[in-house]
Amino acid sequence: MLVAFSVAPLGAGESVAEAVADAVAVVRASGLPNRTSAMFTEIEGEWDEVMDVVRRATEAVGRHGHRVSLVLKADIRPGFTGQLDAKVERVEAALASRTD
Repeated sequence: MLVAFSVAPLGAGESVAEAVADAVAVVRASGLPNRTSAMFTEIEGEWDEVMDVVRRATEAVGRHGHRVSLVLKADIRPGFTGQLDAKVERVEAALASRTD
């Protein structure tokens, strides 16, 4: 399963960089394949392990404010692994083959 999620504290001021860094540290320490961009962190693994990491990342952010916003999108495709990179590679290949 692939999960893209964004988590941020509410009521913690204008910058949420430290809170987000705490969440990303949880994700990276998990050992699961992951990637962080300006808007989301993506993580790949089995349902229970991915959701546990999301829960712990959310709890880490919760220590920075009185309320937490969590946005989550999941691609649940049993039997497929390595999709964190493979999906992007397929799009890049499709773009490279265009002659327009």
